[in-house]
Amino acid sequence: MHDTHVFNLHTPFTPNVRQQAIVEEVKRHGAVTIESLSSRFDVTLQTVRRDVQRLAEFGFLARFHGGVCMPVSTTENVNYMRRQAMQATGKQRIAQAVAARIPNGCSLILNIGTTTEAIAQELLQHKGLRVITNNLNVAATLSANEDCEVIVAGGVVRALDRGITGEATVDFIRQFKVDIGLIGISGIEDDGTLRDFDFREVKVAKAIIANSRQVWLCADSTKFSRPAMVELGRIDELDVVFTDMTPPPLFTDLMDNAGVECVVAA
Repeated sequence: MHDTHVFNLHTPFTPNVRQQAIVEEVKRHGAVTIESLSSRFDVTLQTVRRDVQRLAEFGFLARFHGGVCMPVSTTENVNYMRRQAMQATGKQRIAQAVAARIPNGCSLILNIGTTTEAIAQELLQHKGLRVITNNLNVAATLSANEDCEVIVAGGVVRALDRGITGEATVDFIRQFKVDIGLIGISGIEDDGTLRDFDFREVKVAKAIIANSRQVWLCADSTKFSRPAMVELGRIDELDVVFTDMTPPPLFTDLMDNAGVECVVAA
């Protein structure tokens, strides 16, 4: 049985039984679509939208284009295990779309993130790749591809996700100029600012952008309008954005104006 007493703290609004169940459903999955909630609770889309709007107004949930997730801090990212579970299907579609665009025999940098890890899995049949990474999970995956040279950046390994950061990592990446830099992101603000939570990770991502002939951003739909504390760059520094759902018009306009291609892995 789920604890529900927390809903009564410091707010005049107490969710009804279905609304409490919606919050629990989102907690279990990290992020869900409006359509899936409608199907799960056998109610209309309009009813779900009303519930979600009410819950978002009082801070129980956070909305994004086409769905809902748990509220997030601007200073701290969701833990690694939960990020692996969040939007897993969408990340898989993104990974397949990215891999389909990567030619054999090219050079890549893959940075930290659960989406880049999914991309690594999709590159196991590629030939002649040279991959630089600051992600030990990516390195472990791609080491199974005998026709792929994997180069691991030096630096400090983070225990929570096996990402490598620090000044040594930045200096290492600056030695190279690759065909494609593949980066993840924690959030894209409404003004086109790219943001993340860890300033050390951001410094590495900036080095990747500066040392890649093309920069591809992989961002599932929860990243649009999601706040985070540290500025990584601007949307006009990208060449392609891969996502799993058509972004809100605000973001498609930003990308169109900046000449950034948007690939929706539907």
